[in-house]
Amino acid sequence: MEEKIRCEWCLKFEKYIQYHDEEWGVPVHDDQKHFEFLILEGAQAGLSWSTILNKREGYRKAFADFDPVKVARFTEKRIERILLDPGIVRNRLKVNAAVNNARRFLEVQKEFGKFDTYIWSFVKGKPIVNKWKSLKQIPPTTKESDALSKDLIKRGFKFVGSTVIYAHMQACGLVNDHLVNCWRYTQV
Repeated sequence: MEEKIRCEWCLKFEKYIQYHDEEWGVPVHDDQKHFEFLILEGAQAGLSWSTILNKREGYRKAFADFDPVKVARFTEKRIERILLDPGIVRNRLKVNAAVNNARRFLEVQKEFGKFDTYIWSFVKGKPIVNKWKSLKQIPPTTKESDALSKDLIKRGFKFVGSTVIYAHMQACGLVNDHLVNCWRYTQV
């Protein structure tokens, strides 16, 4: 059996490979999945993605299965309990940002009907397909991530800098940043 060629970044451990092969870069059109990735990408800021992948189930439990309606109602008491949970990165600013972002997320849904409609408008409704041959070519930000980040910040979101947002765009398939020789490149 022939070994599949994958993007080099995912070869460190099995969860990375599984995430790469099953999720990363697949176009997302489900609001709850967008919200999940906003929480996870915000939590990852300054940390490795492997740390967040290893704590993903902890985040799922702590943040009501990534239901933005429920998270938007979290009280200060609930936040204090979450900050004691070793299943997540216990950073007060990031946890508070997740609750704040749930409230902002609901505002975007109300304005656009779906968060998905809003976010995909920054790429004109279809994925940007890049043709990278090496990881060194992939930029940390783009004009689209800059514009989306700026708009999210204007709307009151936190932990949504352009680098975080570009990672979100990659994860949710708004851009295809699989390397051209990766077996997933033509599939997403």
